[in-house]
Parts: sequence; C-alpha cells; structure tokens
Amino acid sequence: MPNTIKVFSGNANLQLAVDIAHYLDLELGHADVKTFSDGEIQVELGENVRGQDVFVIQPTCAPANTNLVELLVLLDTFRRASAKRVTAVIPYYGYARQDRKVKPRTPITAKLVADLIDTAGCDRVLSLDLHAGQIQGFFNIPVDNLFAMPVLLDQLSEFLPRGEAVTVVSPDPGGVERARAFAKRLNAELAIADKRREAANVAEVFRIVGDVTDRDVVIVDDIVDTAGSLVQTSLALQKANAGRILATVSHPVLSGPALKQLEECPLERLIVTDSIPLRNEAKSCEKIVVTEVAGLFGEAIRRIHNEESVSSLFV
Repeated sequence: MPNTIKVFSGNANLQLAVDIAHYLDLELGHADVKTFSDGEIQVELGENVRGQDVFVIQPTCAPANTNLVELLVLLDTFRRASAKRVTAVIPYYGYARQDRKVKPRTPITAKLVADLIDTAGCDRVLSLDLHAGQIQGFFNIPVDNLFAMPVLLDQLSEFLPRGEAVTVVSPDPGGVERARAFAKRLNAELAIADKRREAANVAEVFRIVGDVTDRDVVIVDDIVDTAGSLVQTSLALQKANAGRILATVSHPVLSGPALKQLEECPLERLIVTDSIPLRNEAKSCEKIVVTEVAGLFGEAIRRIHNEESVSSLFV
C-alpha cells in the first residue's frame, strides 16, 4: 500500500479539519470519537491506516481537558493501528500560558502536555503561534510552529487605508517580537503597553511607550481570553489620543466576560483566525472578523508529507 496522507479529526474544530482536507483534495478520515456513559473518551477507526502518513487535527481549546484527552486517545489509536507516522496538528496549544515557574509551587503545564503527547505515540507536532517559542523545546520530537501573520495581514489590509501613519502595539513586553514582525511587514512604528498582571486574567495597563498620537494603531497578540489585556490596552491608547484602534489575535478563546468587554471598549475591529471555533454568542459580534487558516495548514501538511521546507512558507 502506498504511503499516502490521511487526515482525521477529533471533535474540537471539525469544520477546520474538513477545510484542511478539502485543500488537500482529500476526504476527512473516518474516526468515531464519542464517550462512554461515564464520560470516558472512546475512539474507533473506520478505515485502515497501516503504513500511512496520518495527520490528526485537534486544537486543545475549551473544553480543554476533554479535547486534550481526545487528542491523546486518537494518537494512541493510530500508533496501535500501525500508522507509519502520526502528526498531531494542534492549531491552538492549550495549557501553554504556564510555560515556566513565575512563582513557587506552580506547575509547568506546557511541558506536562508536551510529555503526554509524546508518550501517546506522536511522531511530529504542527501548531500555530505557540504562546512562547521555547515550547518547541519541551518536545522530544520535531515541532513546526506556523505563523498566522500572513493571513491576518491580508485581512487587516481591508481596514487600513494605504499611506496612513500606523503604529503596531504589543500589549506586553513579552509580545514585542511578534509585534515587531508585524510592524516590519506594515512599515509601521512600534509601541509597547506597560502592563501589570496582578492575577490570572487580571491586567492593568499604566501607559503606552511609543508614538500613537493621531495614528491608526494595531494591537497584536496571540491569545484573547477574557479580553482584559486587549480592553485595557485599547483604553490606554484612547487616552493617549490614538486614532482608529484595531487588533489582530491568533486564537479567539473569548471566555467569561470577553464579549461584553469587547462591545464596550473603543476597539473598532478584532481580527482572529479560525484555529478555535467561535462561541455562538461571539458570531453575532460585529467587531470580530474571522480569517481562515485551512490553506496555511493544508500547505504545511503537504510539505511535511513530501519532505519539503515548511519555513519557506514565511520567507
């Protein structure tokens, strides 16, 4: 049997998996992923994968624990079904925000999840905008970290008039590298929000470092969860007399009070990817614009299968 690509999916983001399979001109593989009556994950493959190059699409978004275990069980299933290679395609890598010990007696969950995925039988990981680049080093297997920047910039161009003065803003010092890459592509200035985080999901922005007066600004981040950082940054920009305020974020977690806060803040548009399916309530929010990453993942999968360069996608 020839070594061909087979694409499967858990339940976390089925539409994205279908779109990726369509890009590759494939049918989505048949995997029955459901639960026993007590909530345990049950997986049964409906086709032969022996000797095949298998790609499993499964972001570990909410419900994070369920989707993570689904991924682990799927990986174990393909390993025991004698797939030649199993690649976990994780558009959103959950538990990534605890990537180091910032205070005593706390876990490093990003490393724990990496160990679980490795142990489950994964041969390779393909992800999108990992929260921290060093997470790639937590794995003992190859990791390809894709960047959403090209598709986000394409969408952003519809809202930014040509020739206007633009400043790209990082909502915290940790995101400066990501913001600088956007600024370089836009030929824009760079600014940083001086933020303090007193507790998880609680942030306060004290000032904006950089020139934003009477300039269109683009806040660039990887995750929007409760939207606290995004809202506080937009309010600080408004206070600093910025012009139009836009934002691009790779992963729209949008939990808790996020939508209410977004509706009430001065942010004009929030451009996100479909790495995570939007909550039903978020679909009606006129500020949120979704751009697709199926083509990006599909091309990366094709290149991995053909042993071609993935990094050249972003040159």
